[in-house]
Amino acid sequence: MTRTEDLYICSVLTFTFHSIHRIFDLKMETWFIVILVSFFSALLCHLIFKKISENGQQKLPPGPLTIPVFGNLLWLRKSFSDLEPVLRNLHAQYGPIVTLRIGFRPNIFVADRSIAHQALVQKGAVFADRPPAFPTTKIFSSNQRSINSAFYGQSWRLLRRNLTSEILQPTRVKSYTRARSWVLEILLDRLMPYSVNEYSGKVDHVFVVDHFQYAMFCLLVLMCFGDKLSETQIKEIEVVQRRVLLGLDSYRQLNIFPRIGMILFRKRWDQLFNLRRDQEAILMPLIEVRKRVKQERLSRAKVQADVLLEDKDDDEFVVSYVETLLDLELPEEKRKLGMGEIVTLCSEFLNAGTDTTSTALQWIMANMVKYPHVQERLYTEIKGVVGVHDGEIKKVKEEDLHKMSYLKAVVLEGLRRHPPAHAVLPHAVTEDVVLEGYLVPKNANLNFMVAEMGWDPKVWEDPMAFKPERFLSGNDGGVGDVLFDITGSREIKMMPFGAGRRICPAFGLAMLHLEYFVANLVWKFEWKAVDGDKVDLSEKEEFTTVMKHPLKAHLSPRVLIG
Repeated sequence: MTRTEDLYICSVLTFTFHSIHRIFDLKMETWFIVILVSFFSALLCHLIFKKISENGQQKLPPGPLTIPVFGNLLWLRKSFSDLEPVLRNLHAQYGPIVTLRIGFRPNIFVADRSIAHQALVQKGAVFADRPPAFPTTKIFSSNQRSINSAFYGQSWRLLRRNLTSEILQPTRVKSYTRARSWVLEILLDRLMPYSVNEYSGKVDHVFVVDHFQYAMFCLLVLMCFGDKLSETQIKEIEVVQRRVLLGLDSYRQLNIFPRIGMILFRKRWDQLFNLRRDQEAILMPLIEVRKRVKQERLSRAKVQADVLLEDKDDDEFVVSYVETLLDLELPEEKRKLGMGEIVTLCSEFLNAGTDTTSTALQWIMANMVKYPHVQERLYTEIKGVVGVHDGEIKKVKEEDLHKMSYLKAVVLEGLRRHPPAHAVLPHAVTEDVVLEGYLVPKNANLNFMVAEMGWDPKVWEDPMAFKPERFLSGNDGGVGDVLFDITGSREIKMMPFGAGRRICPAFGLAMLHLEYFVANLVWKFEWKAVDGDKVDLSEKEEFTTVMKHPLKAHLSPRVLIG
């Protein structure tokens, strides 16, 4: 062990004993437990340092020193939005890969696209694991039985393969075309009362975010449970899901010494368990309904010579995500999924497709309002594809989308400039590995800075500007195809969906949804800023990175003259 590390450990012990000396005149019951645990935590830090030093001459990526134990635990109380400006300063000081000691595990933050490509693509198998979840997170992930949180292994492969082959394959995605059309009608009907009527002189504006979220939630609920539920039912699901999404962060402190916290903060833990029970109470009946529907359809199929009726007698029928989960068997445990695990997977499906898409949609439409020339160019492209039919404004159909290069460029630029998540979920490695000359130990968490890569001035000219034409193949930003690999398999320039083996499996579906709804919203309405208000692109973090001041716009129905 080096002299620096000896001094570091001495400071840990000195700090701890000094703290003990000062608390004799305080209430001993609680503080004695805290200090005692802190003392042993300092010894744990000593062992971690020792293990790292024994790995040879390789060192962790550089980073700031923190006050032992208390300094490390202090980071646990901060959200990523609190850490992001700190990390920018650290990257400027130490380089593109830095270490923060958060809790008892090193957290390594990567802001460089080439390092990300090396880790996630070139060494994808080594970097494909997930770190152990926090105790509070385990409650809502069924002990890491979701696709996003599962450890890299057979169970993860089964769950991901089920999603991609049963729901996200092209034929199945096409089967949801009517669902998307239905949801578009819901969204347009909700927006129309707020539109400006030039003949009546009515001037109104609308905050669009709630309407976007509701519409996307209707679509994902139908895909998940296979039914067009009533507005009351959808609202019930939406409310409990948002309570989980936005409330879970407030329980972050329970992850600090959870065994002790179970005693000291029993009421807070009870609140967390009640939140999970509320979620199960809403979702389980929907799962049971679909289970019965599946059994009934299979029984009818047997009666009619084993021919399922979904293609012949029921045009409204779609295979739901829940149905694909009912017969799955976990390979390592040789059992089917429990009801709680199905609730977790349904919750993940709803969250992953709702907030991310509605957030990206709001950011894109905000830029349509802020930059009218972008909106006008997009409208002109849509008009050239869809055409005018006796003055009637028809919907943009899904088969029209592939003819619209500028539309795709607008969506890509929205995801580059305003990625819904500024960092992908943490990765872990299955073994000690060297990255860019630094040690990445098996017990480390790796975090990849999505926003920083998309804003890299070495890759993107004028990166904070909204310029969709940068994605067009024409050098002058003119008409051309969009030749961009969003997966980053060849090269990472931005990674809003992640990259490598843990890339979001639904990135293709997300792009379809964004293109479909952006095209129809611009085709149906002219979007304008509210008089006296500028579109504010400031950010804040919720479940996703959203507009700090939600978009408020005037909508004018388009009138076509053909």
